[in-house]
Amino acid sequence: MNEIKCPRCGEVFTIDEAGFAAIVKQVRDAEFDREVRRHEELLAAEKKQAVELAVAQALGQAQEGVAERERRIAELEARLEAAKCERENEARLAQAERERALAEAAAAKDARIAELEQRTAAQAAAFETEKKLAVEQARAALERERDALAAQVALKEAEKSQATSALKEQLAIELKAKDDIIAYKEGEIERYRDMKARLSTKMVGESLEQHCETEFNKLRATAFPHAYFEKDNDASEGSKGDFIFRECDEDGNEIISIMFEMKNESDDSSHRHKNEDFFKKLDADRAKKGCEYAVLVTLLEPESELYNQGIVDVSWRFEKMYVIRPQFFIPLISILRNAALNSLAYKAELAVVRNQNIDITNFEEQMETFKAGFARNYDLASRKFQTAIDEIDKTITHLQKTKEALLSSENNLRLANNKAQDLTIKRLTRNNPTMKAAFEALHDEGEEGEAAAS
Repeated sequence: MNEIKCPRCGEVFTIDEAGFAAIVKQVRDAEFDREVRRHEELLAAEKKQAVELAVAQALGQAQEGVAERERRIAELEARLEAAKCERENEARLAQAERERALAEAAAAKDARIAELEQRTAAQAAAFETEKKLAVEQARAALERERDALAAQVALKEAEKSQATSALKEQLAIELKAKDDIIAYKEGEIERYRDMKARLSTKMVGESLEQHCETEFNKLRATAFPHAYFEKDNDASEGSKGDFIFRECDEDGNEIISIMFEMKNESDDSSHRHKNEDFFKKLDADRAKKGCEYAVLVTLLEPESELYNQGIVDVSWRFEKMYVIRPQFFIPLISILRNAALNSLAYKAELAVVRNQNIDITNFEEQMETFKAGFARNYDLASRKFQTAIDEIDKTITHLQKTKEALLSSENNLRLANNKAQDLTIKRLTRNNPTMKAAFEALHDEGEEGEAAAS
C-alpha cells in the first residue's frame, strides 16, 4: 500500500499498488508529453534562428560583394570618365565588365542563398532525425519502465492470488477441522446416549429397581437357589429400604444379608441429588432390618470419577456400606457372598476347635488353609472379573471408564485378601475375652500334658 498527499487540501490517503502504478503512469505520460512539446519548441526556435542567421550572413556577404563591385565600378567609371575621351572602347569594356561583375555577384549571391538553404534543410532534417531518435529513446525508456511496473503489478497480483489461495485453503482446513470436531462431539453425544441406553435402558425406561430385580432373577435359580431377594415393604418403624437380600445355608444359618437402596433421576430433573444424601437413611434402614451390609445402587452424579471407578467402599462414613453403579450389582453380591461363605467356614472351624479342643498348632494350620482357600477364591474372582472386562471390551469399546472401574474393584479384592492374610489368632481374640480365655485354657492344658509326659 502507498500513501499520497493531496497538494491542494493536504489530505493523506492510501491506495493499492495498481492504483499507484496507474497514477505514476499518468504523471509520467503527462511529463513526457510536456518534455516532447518543449523539445519541439526549442528545435523550432533553433531552426528559425539558424535560418535567419544564415540569411543575414548571406545578405551581409552579398552586400559586401556588391559594395566591392560598386567601388570597383566607381573606380572604373572614374577612370573611364578620365579617359573617356581617349578610350571609348575601354568604356564599353568597362561597361561589359561591370555587367559581368554584377551578373557574377548575382550568381554568387544565388549560389550562396541556395547553399544556405541546403545547409538549413540538412540541419532541419538532422534536428528532425535527432528529435525522432530522442522521442523513440524516451518512449522506449518509458515502455521499459511501464513493462517493469506491469511485471511488478503482475507479480503482486500473483502473490495476492497465491496468498488468497493459501488463505482459502487454510480456511477450508479450519472449517473441515471444525466440522470434524462437531462430528466428533456429536458422535460422543451419540455414544453417550448409546452407552446410557445399553447400561440403563430398563433402568431409566421402567425403573432401576425393576432392572436390578430382573438381573437377580436371571441368576436366582442357578447362582442363588437359597437366597431371598424381595422388596422391603415393612415400614412399621418409620422408613424402609428398597430391597433386602438374605441367604442361608442348608441348615438355616444366615450367610449374608444386604439392604439395597436404588436411586435414579431423569436427565431433565431440576433438582440434582447427591449419593451421600442417602447414606444416613440407608444405614438406619440396615440397622432396623438387621442386615449386615448396606449397598446404594445409583445413577446419580453420572460425571463423578469416584463413583464411576467401580465398587466404592464408604465404610469410613457408615459401617459396611458400598456405593455401586447398576452394572456392579451382581458382582458385588457375589463378592460379599463369597466372603461371607468363607467367613462362615471360618466360624464353623472355630466351633470345631472349641468342641474338639484342637491344639493351637492345628488351628494355625487350618488358618493357613483358610487363607489359601480365600486366596483361591480371590484368584477365581479375579479371573471372573478379567473375563467380565474382556466381554465389556468386546461389546462396548467406548466404556473405558467401566473397564478402569472393574480394575479398581480388583484392587479392593486385593486389599480384602491382604486383610485376610493379616488375620491371626491375636487379632481374633482382641477385644473378645471369651475367645481369649478359651485359647489360653487350651494353651495351659497343652503345657500340663507336656509336663506330665516328661
